[in-house]
Order: sequence, then structure tokens, then C-alpha cells
Amino acid sequence: MLPVDATRHDVIALNANLGLNHPLWMQYWDYLVSILQGNFGESLYYKQSVISLIAERLPATLSLAILAIIIAIVAGIIMGTISAIWKDSWLDHISTSFVFLIQSFPTFFIGILLIMIFAVKLRWFPTFGNDMPKAIILPALTLAAYPVAPITQTMRTSLIEVLDGKFVLAKQAMGFTDVDIVFNREIKNAMLPVLTIIGLELGTMIGGAVVTETVFSWPGIGQLVVQAVQKRDFPLIQATVIIISVFYIFINFAVDVLYFYLDPRVRKGKI
Repeated sequence: MLPVDATRHDVIALNANLGLNHPLWMQYWDYLVSILQGNFGESLYYKQSVISLIAERLPATLSLAILAIIIAIVAGIIMGTISAIWKDSWLDHISTSFVFLIQSFPTFFIGILLIMIFAVKLRWFPTFGNDMPKAIILPALTLAAYPVAPITQTMRTSLIEVLDGKFVLAKQAMGFTDVDIVFNREIKNAMLPVLTIIGLELGTMIGGAVVTETVFSWPGIGQLVVQAVQKRDFPLIQATVIIISVFYIFINFAVDVLYFYLDPRVRKGKI
């Protein structure tokens, strides 16, 4: 933080300004008290409040993560439902193979591939930044690629289990097709385990968008973390990790609360 020609007096003054001349337990206590007050300190590189830096970048990451999880949910539910209704058919094999193939590719490879096709060759979307609304499409597709597989597989497994129930067999005996049964009611029951996966994946997206935001120069928290690590900006790194952790915990808590309202068995304590 100091120039090479800094004097000993400069070092002592900086230590006093940062509170490094206090005992370690006092430094830790002061840090915890500051966090509870919403004060994460000042960035060593940007020379401004850490919380203001994160607040500037957070909307970009949230918008990217929300659009990506919507894409993953829609694609996962559709493919999972198709695979369950026509289990062991060619549709099931193609759907399952496709999502696991997409999941096997590294995120940066998918991002670069989308840039090559849709930005460089076809010129439909910009290659980086967020200067225009359609700039979010390619990074959102890249970020959505990984969670499609677990959502699809969970939806497929859950729906197959529901369709194998005795009450479904009774409806089939009455002449209802699997498509009628699924879209009239049973898809709601099959969605409960999928909610857990969605909550976990959304929390992971918010904290794990580092590669995607770097590839597309998306001005979000992920890109900010990379810059903070490169600059050894410890207060910024610590604050980012804490805030991402809080988001992750809150999202999973919200999913648990949603379970309580959607599943009567949870309210009655039977599950």
C-alpha cells in the first residue's frame, strides 16, 4: 500500500490508521462490530467503501443469475417432463444425452463457442459488456448451461416416481393418458424436489459467475472478485465472500419456507 521509498514513520502511521497496532483479538472484534453495522472497510486498491463497490456490481450479477436460472428452469422442466412421459424412448435418450453433454463442457468453452457463433459469425449479439439489453443473452445462456442437467434429471426422476403411484395407475385405468395426468395435477407434486435443486443452483450462480463474467467482461461481482484477487485487495475479497454466503443461505431458507406452503405434509409434520 505504500511506495518503495516509504519511511518508517509512514509505515507506523499506516498501521495505526488500519488498526494493525492493536492486539489480534481486538482487531477481530472491531471487524465483527463493523460488519454488523454494514461497514466492511475501504478497498485497498479502489480507495472507496467496499460496500459501495459491491452495491454497484450486485445488480448486474443478480440480473444475470436470475435470467440464467429462468432459462435453466424452463429448459430443465420441459426436457425432464418429456423424458419422464416418454421414458426409455428416443426422446428420453436424446434429451438426457444432450443435457449431460452440455454439462460436461467447461463454462469458458461454452462462452467462447457462443461468442464465435452468435457474436463473431452471425453478429446477433455483442461480444462483451452490458451496454445494450441483448448483451445479457449470451452470458445468461452460458451460465444456464450447467444447472440444466441436474434440474432435468431431478424433474425426470421425480415425475417418473409420481407417475408410478397407485392413484396414477387408477387414473390410467379410467382412460387418462400420461400427458393428461401430468399437466392436470401431478407436475405440481413432481416440482417439490426440483425446488431444492433450483435454490441450490441459484445460490451457486450468484457466487460462481466468475468465469462467465470474465469471459464476457460482464461488470458483476464475479469480475470484481477476480480483480480483487489480482490486486490482493483483501477487504474487498472478504466482503464479497460474506455477502455471497448470506445470499446463498437466504435463498435456501426461502426454498424451505416455500416447501412449507406448497406441501401440506410439511405443515402437518408427516415428512
